[in-house]
Amino acid sequence: MGAVLSSRSFASPFSSAQSHSRSTATARHQISGRVQNPALESSSDLLKISNASIKRRVLSRIECFRTSDPVVGGWLKPRRWQNSTATTSESAYVHPEYRLPIRRRADCKAEQYGITGSPFGPSEGHANTILVGDTGKISPWWQQFPRRWTIVLLCFFAFLLCNMDRVNMSIAILPMASEFSWSPATVGLIQSSFFWGYLLTQILGGIWADRFGGKVVLGFGVVWWSIATVLTPIAAKIGLPCLLITRAFMGIGEGVAMPAMNNILSKWIPVSERSRSLALVYSGMYLGSVTGLAFSPLLISRFGWPSVFYAFGSLGSIWFALWQIKAHSSPDDDPELSKAEKRHILGGNALKEPVTSIPWRLILSKAPVWALIISHFCHNWGTFILLTWMPTYYNQVLKFNLTESGLLCVLPWLTMAVFANLGGWIADTLVQRGISITNVRKIMQSIGFLGPALFLTLLSKVQTPAMAVLCMACSQGSDAFSQSGLYSNHQDIGPRYAGVLLGLSNTAGVLAGVFGTAATGYILQKGSWDSVFKVSVALYILGTLVWNVFSTGEKVLE
Repeated sequence: MGAVLSSRSFASPFSSAQSHSRSTATARHQISGRVQNPALESSSDLLKISNASIKRRVLSRIECFRTSDPVVGGWLKPRRWQNSTATTSESAYVHPEYRLPIRRRADCKAEQYGITGSPFGPSEGHANTILVGDTGKISPWWQQFPRRWTIVLLCFFAFLLCNMDRVNMSIAILPMASEFSWSPATVGLIQSSFFWGYLLTQILGGIWADRFGGKVVLGFGVVWWSIATVLTPIAAKIGLPCLLITRAFMGIGEGVAMPAMNNILSKWIPVSERSRSLALVYSGMYLGSVTGLAFSPLLISRFGWPSVFYAFGSLGSIWFALWQIKAHSSPDDDPELSKAEKRHILGGNALKEPVTSIPWRLILSKAPVWALIISHFCHNWGTFILLTWMPTYYNQVLKFNLTESGLLCVLPWLTMAVFANLGGWIADTLVQRGISITNVRKIMQSIGFLGPALFLTLLSKVQTPAMAVLCMACSQGSDAFSQSGLYSNHQDIGPRYAGVLLGLSNTAGVLAGVFGTAATGYILQKGSWDSVFKVSVALYILGTLVWNVFSTGEKVLE
């Protein structure tokens, strides 16, 4: 099916005065229907003039012709013909046989010309294909997807796998403890062994990412923890020490994930899209927990407990293959990145060289850095307590059975995934409307602190299980606004050292989770759940004060 090109004939590129003078000059030199001019004596000159006349005749009919030598498989672009290259001999003397009538624009009307051999077939040219440049190549919609958001989606799936591989042990540990006759103390030791390696690589992961690039470090982390996940059943059958080492190795791999991700997004995502991108990536963690908690029991009941480690661990190889093909540490490393998108990402600022040394004294001398560290500690204390002790609270206080407790544990993760993306959209919208980044970060983190504090206070007052579950879900939902607060602030205050900054603050956050989980058990032996909630509320309020006084959205580290 040929494409139809709408065009119109247009007047000769010579003005009427020029045409009249040339006609008069030619008439003077005509004798017996022949042009009498020395310049026209040779047959080659006659042929040259004839060809020039035919060319003008064709170009005066339609307005579509090639602008340059055509590319193979290329397309023609309409452009008005300009007679800027015609020589005097070609334009002044025209054989009468090929002379064109002088036509005004008013004498011409629009016409349609059918162009055969169109590069568009009858099934092409719909909304999902576009014309690239002047070459006429048709690109499907997925090739036009922004490269920066491809990086974000790959990070999303990396964090999805991260939490899938982490939470599967919390389900598989039940049949494993029965098979190997582990005591509760041994089970606790196995669960905590993950954090030995996880703590070790928080800061190191940031240093490596800033020095070698986020692509290399995140890819290493996923491969490392995926191998450790697959080896877990083998290590368990060999013996307890081997299993503890394997779980610690898994923590080493997952420990570099957050600093490496923060490093690569600090280079790929402009500030106007920062909150949305980070919220999407962190929602991958929440959905990973949902997926792991949902599918682990099914796999274990059908294929046995080792199957969950083999199935989840093998997914890392698929992700790594895509990561190697599509990901780059920075926009400068991507040869397929368009110039327009690169300008949008960089915003006129050239990327700096990789970090070769870390200015620790300068970093630790900045008040906003300490605001990040303290706020991360306060945030993770309450978050880890809720997520770790939630099944126990549902079972012992609300009297749900284990199956009901497991299903209800999924609800806060789903709520966090939804509200994290909602908060990211709100934060970026506020930035685009001119509100300062500092104020946006303070607003979002205040919601992330005061929301959980409010709902935990209400949780100790409610009388029905349904209201308790609702308060728990709302607490975690408002907590997810922190992804657009402190979790986005590392890239604000020091984008060049974003990996190191996240490693520092997340180390404090992991310590809060470890100490908070242990302290909760001690508090429950001496007191009640009300006391547990009061400690968390006090830390949320402390974090709110520190954050609003000392944090900033401006760059303080160059």
